[in-house]
Amino acid sequence: MKHFVLLLFALLLSVPDVNARLTLEQCQERARENYPAIKRYGLIEKSLEIDLSDINKSWLPSITAYGQGTVQNVVPAFPAALEDILAQMGREVRGIGKLQYKIGVDVSQTVWDGGASKARREATRSQEAVQQSGLEVELYALRQQVDNIYFAILLAEEQIKQSKQTLDLLNANLDLLSAMFKNGIAMRSDVDMVQAQALTLKQSISQAQSAVNSYRALLGIYVGEDVSTRELALPNADLPAEMTSDRPELRLFDSRQKALETSQLMTNVSLMPKIGFFAQAYYGYPGFDYFKSMMNRDLSFNILAGLRVSWNIDSFYNKKNKLAKTALDIDNINIERETFLFNTGLQTASQLEALQGLREMMQDDAQIIALRGNVRKAAESQLRNGIIDATALLAKITDENLAILTAKFHEIQYIQEIYKIKNTLNR
Repeated sequence: MKHFVLLLFALLLSVPDVNARLTLEQCQERARENYPAIKRYGLIEKSLEIDLSDINKSWLPSITAYGQGTVQNVVPAFPAALEDILAQMGREVRGIGKLQYKIGVDVSQTVWDGGASKARREATRSQEAVQQSGLEVELYALRQQVDNIYFAILLAEEQIKQSKQTLDLLNANLDLLSAMFKNGIAMRSDVDMVQAQALTLKQSISQAQSAVNSYRALLGIYVGEDVSTRELALPNADLPAEMTSDRPELRLFDSRQKALETSQLMTNVSLMPKIGFFAQAYYGYPGFDYFKSMMNRDLSFNILAGLRVSWNIDSFYNKKNKLAKTALDIDNINIERETFLFNTGLQTASQLEALQGLREMMQDDAQIIALRGNVRKAAESQLRNGIIDATALLAKITDENLAILTAKFHEIQYIQEIYKIKNTLNR
């Protein structure tokens, strides 16, 4: 029983709490894992393995088996005078037969390819790195979308929260005015005005709740789970320690440049000669010994082997132009990188300025809320004493609600602005 209780307790601890608060970082990670394009990572890696395997197999011997039969109109033959002499000696020479046939095997083996296979492997890895970096850029853009939805939910839910508090305040004053109306102190129009304002605020809450439901449904699609009832945690408001860009676009620029540098290596390798071993073996007629094949039509076994050096000098003709074109492409990538860093710097500076503006406004928010609250309380007291009407009270309640809501919005927007900076710099 003791072991059973311990096991049951362990199982209960292992069950995830679906009501636990969901953080922005968790949403970002789950959205990344749930995004269909993430599967391309595995495909790119498998494709690289196949390509490298094909390149390595280029070093295996090339073997070709064949069979052929031919008919020729002219074949090698002895001079007529020599045939007469041989005939006088009793030797009949039939010459090479016009019908020829053989079965054989040709084998070739690369001994040195001038570094071509090594360059191809480097080029393949460089292209794989470009694809990986491009996919990382695509997945990074997903993070900003998740952030926007997350903070939209926080803002809308804060609006609902503050509106409900204002609604409670309106209902309390509505009860007060109803009692004053029964006692003949307030007018019916005052009661109707506050009641109409309460109903209008209820409609606003319903609209905001509908927006929250839509945002949560959209966030659930991104993260791959139901988040309709999950509490979203307010993220930490810490600026990144380093303010330099570490965006995946920079790694994409590096990968593209590396791929171009590898193409330069391919151009240089194409100038090198190739050395290989070859062998030919066949069984048929005629054989390599033509004199013997002229004397009889017997089939024979023949072998030919050696080394071959090949050098294609066509690559010398356009080497200079190829290298110049590659250098221009590299310069273009460097310009793209500089432009990206320049625009990122401008965006970061603008976001930091907006952050500073929010920081300054937040310093006054608490005082504004306190002052608006004091004015609203004074208005409620004046209403009870018949000094002001409901219209003046509603204005004071609206001002206080707007001050509280604005302060909360500033707090959330401040954190959102920090995350925009983090996304801009990938920090």
